[in-house]
Amino acid sequence: MQLDGSLIKKEGHDYLMKALNLPDYYGKNLDALYDCLSEMEGEIELANADEVDEDIIDTFRDAAGENEFLKFKII
Repeated sequence: MQLDGSLIKKEGHDYLMKALNLPDYYGKNLDALYDCLSEMEGEIELANADEVDEDIIDTFRDAAGENEFLKFKII
């Protein structure tokens, strides 16, 4: 799945919730994002990464590092 950093910047956690099909109880913060990513499977590609705060990129990297079923890369 491909995410667009410019849409993350514009719409924030609402975009991530829709794009990643996160549950309704998603807390819309980095801790909640990490928790959800820790349970996901697949590959996430981030385009326009220069538009995104480093904290969000770190969250994706950290979750992928802990979850063997999740891959993350910047394209």
